[in-house]
Amino acid sequence: MKRKWLKQMANPKKKKKFKVEKNESVLDCLERMKAEGYTPVRRSEVPVFKEENGMRTVSHQQIEFEGRRIED
Repeated sequence: MKRKWLKQMANPKKKKKFKVEKNESVLDCLERMKAEGYTPVRRSEVPVFKEENGMRTVSHQQIEFEGRRIED
């Protein structure tokens, strides 16, 4: 178990998804990505549904970025 953890620390993921949080702007999310060592390669919007009176409606759009590890 410990070896697996050490291997993950030595080789971080090449791709990672970042979601724009509720009280966060798109620019804040991009800055967070950069601080973690990722650059955006894809942006997508995923609908978030809510159910009222038996009807499903779109509540809002969740913005997600796919980031690729910045090579040094």
